[in-house]
Amino acid sequence: MYPFGRGIARHLPLALLMIPLLLYVVFAFGPSMATVFFSFTDATGIPGVRWHFVGFDNYRKLLFSSDQAERLRSIRNSLEFAFLVVVIQNAIGLFMAVLLNRKLKGDAFYRATFFLPVVLGVTVSGLVWRMMLNPMSGPMGELFKLFGARSNFLSSYDAAFYWIIFVQIWMYMGYSMTIFIAGLQSIPRDLYDSGHIDGASGWKAFRYITFPMIAPAVTVNTLLSIIGALQTFDIIYVLTNGGFNTRTLALDVYRDAIANNTTADYGLASAGAMVLFLFVFVFTVVFMYLLRRREVDL
Repeated sequence: MYPFGRGIARHLPLALLMIPLLLYVVFAFGPSMATVFFSFTDATGIPGVRWHFVGFDNYRKLLFSSDQAERLRSIRNSLEFAFLVVVIQNAIGLFMAVLLNRKLKGDAFYRATFFLPVVLGVTVSGLVWRMMLNPMSGPMGELFKLFGARSNFLSSYDAAFYWIIFVQIWMYMGYSMTIFIAGLQSIPRDLYDSGHIDGASGWKAFRYITFPMIAPAVTVNTLLSIIGALQTFDIIYVLTNGGFNTRTLALDVYRDAIANNTTADYGLASAGAMVLFLFVFVFTVVFMYLLRRREVDL
């Protein structure tokens, strides 16, 4: 009844929980509340410069300022980026997971290889792909020439955005694949044996047995992909720094707050962060509801 003893010792678990709770308040909840607060001010972050409450002026700037078109394009790019990454990344991840779950020879090597980009980190991956996609001397440019094609890659106004999506998927496809493999390995073999007796094999087995049984893995991967894609700015910053029509809302937040301290606008950056949080929150809640309901139906 008293695993931690009597008297004051009984409160030891609560005392231990206070440590991570304090860390959460200081490093997560506190800064989040500060972001909400500063989104209603004209704070610049410059020492000695006083700030004032400006109400919803920062939010109006995001939509109705002189660079309204660029801000709206950033929001559109963020949504398009998230949609394409979520769909393609999870489709490829599921396909590779199904292949590697067949106990192929050397499957451990393939799993490690596909997961390697996750370990490399954004900066290393970004610098490698900047060299690979150099239109003058990069390997991808030489490969295109072999087929009589030519592309400016990251310097193309029309193609740079989609090359960044390609790199993003390349980096995190292994993460989605690993989660799908875990889901596939949890499916009892008896279900496939019973399905085979009833004539379910190949595509039918995948549709009526595999896919319904990995519904929780689909939910997890979808939510993680949505959150990660909407918040992505680092790989965009490394590859193009937002040039060539690759600006996103997350990159705008970084630029407003940090990129140039002489003209930093913490208030505007905080408002942009709140808009980004709203997108993440709404999409996460909606998709969680839809995917959880799908799990129940299955």
